[in-house]
Amino acid sequence: MPKKTKDEVKALKEQLFAQNRHAAQRMDELELQTCNKFCEDYKAFMNTAKTEREINAFVIDELQKQGYQEFQPGMKLHPGDKIYLNNRGKAVIMATIGTADIREGVRLCAAHIDSPRLDMKQHPLYENQEIGYFKTHYYGGIKKYQWTTVPLSLHGVIVKKDGSKVTVRIGEDEEDPVFYITDLLPHLADEQMRRTAPQIIKGEELNIVIGSMPFKSDNGNELVKLALMKLLNEKYGITEEDFLSAELEAVPAYKAKDVGFDRSLIGAYGHDDKVCSYPAFRASLSVTAPEHTSVVILTDKEETGSDGNTGLKSSYLKYFLCDLAECFSANGRAVMSASKCLSADVNAGFDPTFPEVLERNNCAYLNHGVCVTKFTGARGKSGTSDASAEFVGEVRRILDDGGVIWQTGELGRVDLGGGGTVAAYIANLDIDTIDIGVPVLSMHAPYELVAKTDVWAAYRAFKVFLES
Repeated sequence: MPKKTKDEVKALKEQLFAQNRHAAQRMDELELQTCNKFCEDYKAFMNTAKTEREINAFVIDELQKQGYQEFQPGMKLHPGDKIYLNNRGKAVIMATIGTADIREGVRLCAAHIDSPRLDMKQHPLYENQEIGYFKTHYYGGIKKYQWTTVPLSLHGVIVKKDGSKVTVRIGEDEEDPVFYITDLLPHLADEQMRRTAPQIIKGEELNIVIGSMPFKSDNGNELVKLALMKLLNEKYGITEEDFLSAELEAVPAYKAKDVGFDRSLIGAYGHDDKVCSYPAFRASLSVTAPEHTSVVILTDKEETGSDGNTGLKSSYLKYFLCDLAECFSANGRAVMSASKCLSADVNAGFDPTFPEVLERNNCAYLNHGVCVTKFTGARGKSGTSDASAEFVGEVRRILDDGGVIWQTGELGRVDLGGGGTVAAYIANLDIDTIDIGVPVLSMHAPYELVAKTDVWAAYRAFKVFLES
């Protein structure tokens, strides 16, 4: 058999080997410009809406501007109609009615809008050695030591005894104060540095400094606490007991910024999972006349296991799909069985500084497109839905036909770690489901990193899927 020439070998490799090139080498100049413009909008969103309540309010405001109507069971719906459902101000479902019979199922994208953070305890305010503090309880999986010595902002709501609600957002504007968690100076940290990494900073040491000026009086104790409570009463009309019915969250006060001389990356708090929820939201807005009804759900509580009535272990998505089916005299169970879903959540990007935690042939790389993840879970695929080969093949076709730049990857080496998404809870409704999302570096840190081309690829993927 004659030897092949170099060109013949190259052609054969291109024909038979999987191709995986940098996204910028596969995009023309016009698409790169469109990508960068989309990411400017994404950064503005990240600076505007940092918590699940703020994202919910932002999204619903935009939906109403775009002509979406609040969904009511039994309402008359026609192709092209746009509807939304607000779940307790923390989760939202949006849909555009398709031309196909609802019995053919819907095309669903599901992302979460909560991120790791520090929640205030129900009795948060205290004074210690003339410094005022808030006690916190961390939310989601974090490296606790990363949350010290960074500027923090405070977001949330306080519900007073009379039922009135006060919105809190302080630390984001230039003139606002910020908040802070202290750490030991290296000179005195010898004993602390002997702790194991998870204990370098303990949960009960994540105490936020909120002030130090005492009430002007020579009598009594806790005068710093009194002065702080007086300020809060004057500003918000609250007393200490109102913290019992408050949801206050401390998040990094950092702004989303370009990273690198070439501005190819974005650093921000909360890419997980806003870097998927924002593209999914934008994809929903851009889908005007889908064949199948398109549904996008932005959900809460994923970082703590999706429990609760705003998380996807609850039944609110199932109830919505059943109510939607009834609007067309269809059976909700049959509609769900015919539906297909992209679980839009991030994956771990390959970090050359820490290569040992990922398997190079089966991991996601920055700037190689949105990452399709057939299964998640831990060790023996525990806690995953594991999409079927048939559905993976269908998603491949949709993405390729739509010109989407994509890759595949797992969340770490076998037996090393792993993680979960909302995919399993949607698959449990008898809906074909697969994970797809943007690779992230420094996931769950106060400041995470993504590539702009991957953010754009996620939007493109969600759009072509919703239109399929």
